[in-house]
Amino acid sequence: MSTLTIVLLVILAIMIVGLIVLYFLGKKAEKRKAEQDEQLAAVAQTVTMLIIDKKRMRIKDSGLPQAVIDQTPKLMRRSKLPIVKAKVGPKVMSLIADEAVFDLIPIKKEVKATVSGIYITKVTGVRGPLEKPEGKKSWRARLKAKADKATAELEKEKKNK
Repeated sequence: MSTLTIVLLVILAIMIVGLIVLYFLGKKAEKRKAEQDEQLAAVAQTVTMLIIDKKRMRIKDSGLPQAVIDQTPKLMRRSKLPIVKAKVGPKVMSLIADEAVFDLIPIKKEVKATVSGIYITKVTGVRGPLEKPEGKKSWRARLKAKADKATAELEKEKKNK
């Protein structure tokens, strides 16, 4: 066999082993995530709160208790978390929001939130439904909208002539 085929077979074998390892690691992580979700659901409680502010910030700057900061892994300390500052009863607290919920949380409004410790898992409006903010359009979507608008104007001018 030529050296090229040997090299390709070795690369293929390494890729297959890598995929198998990733498959089993993914299964293991999926089980862990399911267990954590069960634990969060077990201790969840619904609370009415007034949202003061929300930001993505580093855990050191977030205003969370020192015990929480000490328990986080060192790699996580550098990443930015969705932090919500809210008035729960008479206390102002810093809470961590779920990524899926963070965009739905309105600022300076009262909401009912399902809280598990310091983690917000679900948000609903106290007075009516929450409005989902419109996300940023991608470059391609903006370009397509511009092109559609220009095409419509050209056709309108052709009809007028």
